[in-house]
Amino acid sequence: MDSQQLILSRLTTILSETDNSNAAKLLALIEGSGRTFIGGAGRSLLVSRFFAMRLMHSGYKVSMVGEVVTPAIEEGDLLILVSGSGGTETLLPFVKKAKSVGAKLAIVSMKSKSAMADVADLVIQIGNDSSFTPTSGMPMGSQFELSTLVFLEAAIADLIAAKGLTEEGMRAIHANLE
Repeated sequence: MDSQQLILSRLTTILSETDNSNAAKLLALIEGSGRTFIGGAGRSLLVSRFFAMRLMHSGYKVSMVGEVVTPAIEEGDLLILVSGSGGTETLLPFVKKAKSVGAKLAIVSMKSKSAMADVADLVIQIGNDSSFTPTSGMPMGSQFELSTLVFLEAAIADLIAAKGLTEEGMRAIHANLE
């Protein structure tokens, strides 16, 4: 099996083991929130940036955690963190702060139980507890990050369809200082 087929096969398997109803639950949390804050660490941060950009293109107020222009999170806001382990040490203070001010918390993780999951309002487990077996050709968490990227992109596709958003409308709010 060539590398592309291997990757596509693994992602198909992992996503078939993922509860897709969580996408609608996540979108409902976003819709019901004042503002949405998104973060992660390492490659999970990169995936979270994809999702933040798509939400912004869809008309939502979105901030990336850790940017110098990110406002204070408040009651009624939502924090979404992407963390394979659900216990990334650098993200735990964000969890504590969000919960202390009354913001909601959604976690996208490989784990259904973790330090973050234990206090989250929504836990989106990508795959299941046995989905992520070591796979030659997909090193160091790439199965989780790529599966998460596809899951979140599909959630955006659902959002676009539900809201009747158009390519032209989304392009109109795309960055024009690039």
